[in-house]
Amino acid sequence: QVQLVESGGGLVQPGGSLRLSCAASGSFLSINTMGWYRQPPGKQRELVATITRGGRIDSTDSVLGRFTISRDDARNTVYLQMNSLKPEDTAVYYCATHIVFHGKGWDRYEREYWGQGTQVTVSS
Repeated sequence: QVQLVESGGGLVQPGGSLRLSCAASGSFLSINTMGWYRQPPGKQRELVATITRGGRIDSTDSVLGRFTISRDDARNTVYLQMNSLKPEDTAVYYCATHIVFHGKGWDRYEREYWGQGTQVTVSS
């Protein structure tokens, strides 16, 4: 069984910073792509940023230069450093991970897991 535990959300003033963390635990072989998504109030869930095991990063344009995604594979953790926060960044933030398991023999298979979500509110 895999668990993802998110932390770091909260209330912050415009221009402030927050750092989100998402730690995976359980029995698995490795983690491929890790990422952050968000769902603003009344809107659909959207991509924020992803990072592959090799370190390639994809980010949505609205967070470029403000948010930084990183990962620590020794801790099975993905981070999202959010700077210069704006009211429009207000959302529930979810982490998503693609976890690799042993299959039969030399086989491997991958499953996607989501965190429980953490609220980020940017308001004065």
